Amino acid sequence: MRLLEAPARGFTTRFAPAPTGHLHLGHVANAIAVWGLARAFSGRVLVRIEDHDGTRARPEYEASILEDLEWLGFLGDGPITRQSERGALYEAAFADLESRGLVYACACSRKDIEAVVGTHEGELRYPGSCRTRSIDPALTPARRVRIDVGAISFRDLRLGDVEQHPAQDCGDVMIRDRNGNWTYQFAVSVDDQDQGVDFVIRGEDLLSSTGRQIQIGRLIGRDTPPRFLHHPLILRADGHKLSKSNRDTGIRDLRAAGWPVERVLGAAAASLGLTAGEPVDQAEIVARIGRLID
Repeated sequence: MRLLEAPARGFTTRFAPAPTGHLHLGHVANAIAVWGLARAFSGRVLVRIEDHDGTRARPEYEASILEDLEWLGFLGDGPITRQSERGALYEAAFADLESRGLVYACACSRKDIEAVVGTHEGELRYPGSCRTRSIDPALTPARRVRIDVGAISFRDLRLGDVEQHPAQDCGDVMIRDRNGNWTYQFAVSVDDQDQGVDFVIRGEDLLSSTGRQIQIGRLIGRDTPPRFLHHPLILRADGHKLSKSNRDTGIRDLRAAGWPVERVLGAAAASLGLTAGEPVDQAEIVARIGRLID
């Protein structure tokens, strides 16, 4: 994981797990990148529990996540925040978008969308079916925000210059779903602006979210987006990324099998090119990350 340039010192970043399962090695790799870069370049880490999806988030998973983070030695620089407690903030941002005519009710199901357009490079692209239908807002809580056609360009500190076209890739973004939950794309954009997050460190699986989050950020008043770094993922033997149901890499299971912290950190750090899989402590990880600049 070579870096093209050093992040500006004193940045604010975040570690933001969703409490829909236990931590696995992929989460640890992300935590290593987040805390490692923060400690190497005088940054600050916020821990944010992304429990915006009330149908899937579970308090027992949050407790498990926080327990494992403490065991691993990853402690945030400030109080833990939860999206479930930030509803008033999302409502205010939503009301502003609504007052400017930028959101509309959407009655389309995933099946409806697939029937019209299929998928675009593995992603379901919304074709704008309800944009001009004037759906009665009382019929559904689902809302989309209008995404303008055009390119979004940003520089990733590992991948270099990236250009994305959100309107073409995903279409108008859902910001509240059919169950009344705020969506990830909307909540994280509002949170990052409100919490002053100016450096986002996450896995490559979320690279496609970046352009649309920059665009949503602009709509809610963020003129200068965060810097981004998307790190490699730990993949299974079949090439798929790890999931929270994957017990062979679950941290709780590794702990129960007798793995010490250093062995877990070493295994996760290998995906970032920081180790060859040997046990390593946090201090050594920070030292190695500090030497990653090209």
